[in-house]
Amino acid sequence: MAGASREAVNDFVFLRGRQNETFVKELCVASATAGETFQFKSPYMMADHGSSEKGINWADGHIEYKNLHTVVTEAVAGFAHLYVYGVSKVTFLSSLTGRRSII
Repeated sequence: MAGASREAVNDFVFLRGRQNETFVKELCVASATAGETFQFKSPYMMADHGSSEKGINWADGHIEYKNLHTVVTEAVAGFAHLYVYGVSKVTFLSSLTGRRSII
């Protein structure tokens, strides 16, 4: 998908861990011509739980959580401009990728 467009819209779905910490459960990167979704496994052993409001569960997912940084940075590498909605998501993506050009 990288290089398909100079701009990408990114969105994250967060779930809470056992100590109420925030983890990315699902990531979507979409450009004008393509889109990819990534679902992450639980970062540690815990009872399956999720969000009925968001329709996701920690039991869903196929990517090891320890690979979050690599997956995100590779997924957005070919895009000059990244768009996310909300200050917390801008801060999170900026911190994770080291990029400051997130809108």
